[in-house]
Amino acid sequence: MMRLAEEFLLLLRDEDGALSRAPEWLVRYALGGAVLMDLALENRIDTDAERLFLIDAAPVGDPLLDPILVEIAQSDQTRDALYWVEHATHHADAIRETALARLVDNGILDVSDDRFLRIFGTRHYALADASVERELFGRIRDVLLTDTIPEPRDIVIVTLADGCGLIGHVLSADELAGIAERIGLVRKLELIGRTFLTALDLAIQPAAGVFSHGPSSGAPSRGSGDG
Repeated sequence: MMRLAEEFLLLLRDEDGALSRAPEWLVRYALGGAVLMDLALENRIDTDAERLFLIDAAPVGDPLLDPILVEIAQSDQTRDALYWVEHATHHADAIRETALARLVDNGILDVSDDRFLRIFGTRHYALADASVERELFGRIRDVLLTDTIPEPRDIVIVTLADGCGLIGHVLSADELAGIAERIGLVRKLELIGRTFLTALDLAIQPAAGVFSHGPSSGAPSRGSGDG
């Protein structure tokens, strides 16, 4: 099973294979949020209205998840979910590189690199196994276009996609016109997902000075997130 960060990166791919469908500052929040959500699905952490707390400090055995789990376990203060969503953005580069390498190694993506001296330019990721993307898109469509009760993983990936404006790449314009109420319902079903969206809302208000630390304390950067 793919991790949520891997699925999110598939949604970021544009027609040329660049990971450019959302600005970098949003991508960083999504990647950090994806790891926290996977830790919750692995029963390592949980949340309530005021805090994110550790359930089990045992390593998952996954380099995408374990670094943040260690930091949560070693924290000497109780923090809320919003703090950890923001903190996890500091791991975004490592999460992205690890997830992309896994997608390539597992035969889901092929990578080509037109960067000069690996600095200027863009890496492109072509689909090597289109069935994986079709399955992912199908799950999102089922969540949003039917009345079935969604699985927790599907709630999370829809929350990530909606927070970064990616639903429009999965549904047609006619389908999008009728799903506002359904998206609102799905967004309320997962606490860390709601916290992720709150973090996005706060991050686009830099003048308010709502964050005193982390990448969102200044004006957001809107570069492409392809690493």
